[in-house]
Amino acid sequence: MRTHKYKNVLLVDDNFIDNMINQKILNNNDFAETITVKQSCEAGISYLQELVKNNEDLPEVIFLDIRMPIKTGFDFLVEFQELQTPKKESVKIVMLSSSLDPSDHKKVIEFNNVTDFLGKPLSGELLKNI
Repeated sequence: MRTHKYKNVLLVDDNFIDNMINQKILNNNDFAETITVKQSCEAGISYLQELVKNNEDLPEVIFLDIRMPIKTGFDFLVEFQELQTPKKESVKIVMLSSSLDPSDHKKVIEFNNVTDFLGKPLSGELLKNI
């Protein structure tokens, strides 16, 4: 029987190819039993709001792309903080970016839940530290 590091993970990225690659890496490293993929901040927040409304567990880890059209990963973080549930405190958010812009690094430290800032794509080595 395979053991997974986490039960539920959410992947929020507008790039279909990045999602496929990251999902495969997560699966190959037994990172999570369930991987939910959302292709926009709006879809990701709606999904979390639905979980809160139904009193279901939030994902233990959220992999969040920074640069997305309409709403960015930073917009997602602001809306995440507005979720009305104490369960959100235990969620780890890992920011993913193909650009390692220093101003992005400075912005993420304002958000308590952000635990890591990683370049894309994920790798088995990077997952070991989460």
